[in-house]
Amino acid sequence: MKTNSFLALTVATLVSVGAYAQTVDEIVDKHVAAMGGLDKLKGITSLVTERSLSVQGMEIPSKTTVVVGKSLRTESSVMGNSMIQVVDNAGSTGWMLRPAMMQGTGEPEDMPADQIKQQKSQLDPFGPLVNYKDKGNKVELVGKEKVDGKDNYHLKVTSADGVVVDEYLDATTYLVSKVKATMNGQEGEIGFSDYKSVEGIPFANTMEIANPQMGTLTMVTTKITVNPKVDDTVFKKPAK
Repeated sequence: MKTNSFLALTVATLVSVGAYAQTVDEIVDKHVAAMGGLDKLKGITSLVTERSLSVQGMEIPSKTTVVVGKSLRTESSVMGNSMIQVVDNAGSTGWMLRPAMMQGTGEPEDMPADQIKQQKSQLDPFGPLVNYKDKGNKVELVGKEKVDGKDNYHLKVTSADGVVVDEYLDATTYLVSKVKATMNGQEGEIGFSDYKSVEGIPFANTMEIANPQMGTLTMVTTKITVNPKVDDTVFKKPAK
């Protein structure tokens, strides 16, 4: 009797684990489909995104240029001063330029390794869930939770190099509604809303960034260009 009970429990556990793993893949597959499908996403080799960040009543424009999987450049204008952050060579090198008002020198300087690691995720503009197995990422279904009153799937994603992020997918649209991660040593989250389609791919036009240091900042997308021609020289560190 005990043997039969143990066998039944073991079978039930194995079935449960199998269903759990299948559920994760079903959710991810629906997310990829909602994003336009894997073939369409694989066809995107470069993106230029222009945004405006609202900080204490001041608008800070920025432009981010991404060559997918290879290079990233973000340039912002703060009170007439230019701030540049670049990650190159598939995330193995990086440099930045910060004005004196932002504790910089106004000259190009090497980016610290931990900052490169944080910025590197942006080389993958469609997120760690898309094609996650080939990327070496691990995805776990934590459960179903409410985000702004709507049902969301909470997925814990661990990248191949050990970076952990929590992704929340709207249970109706399967688009990302929130991401929680550690930013600059502190826990923070980004809310995504107002999705609009550009060449068949939905992009969040509004992002709300929150962490204990900064409070909540709102970033609004003003323009997205898909597959523009990018001059590689914009990623090269200028000589001093």
